[in-house]
Amino acid sequence: MDYEDDHMCFVCGKQNGDGLHLDFELIGDDRIRTEFTPSKRFQGWKDVLHGGIIATILDEVMVNGAYLRQIMAVTTKLQITLRRPVAIGERVVFYGQILKQGARTVDMKAWAEGENGTIVAEATGLLMKIRG
Repeated sequence: MDYEDDHMCFVCGKQNGDGLHLDFELIGDDRIRTEFTPSKRFQGWKDVLHGGIIATILDEVMVNGAYLRQIMAVTTKLQITLRRPVAIGERVVFYGQILKQGARTVDMKAWAEGENGTIVAEATGLLMKIRG
């Protein structure tokens, strides 16, 4: 399978009209961050952000943490813990961090913080390096 960026990624693709269009910022040698303020179209229960959207962004912050450092990789394992509900309209900051890099894999962690700094979700991921 060929892996090519056609800018249609649901989370970061600028050409995807249905996407989130998130921007990612590198922090230091091993971290990355992005922000998201959910609108009602992303809710699960009334006025609560759908957990699948949180999971998707946690996954993407880990993959982009590698990609923006020229490490081409895909997620092979993802474990998520949702700690608190996120209200529609509440700004959430997502962080990713490289924990360990091997010859073929990258171990990552990610977390999401609500407006008051409380961790609302956490994830760990194993990324497999690929050829671009």
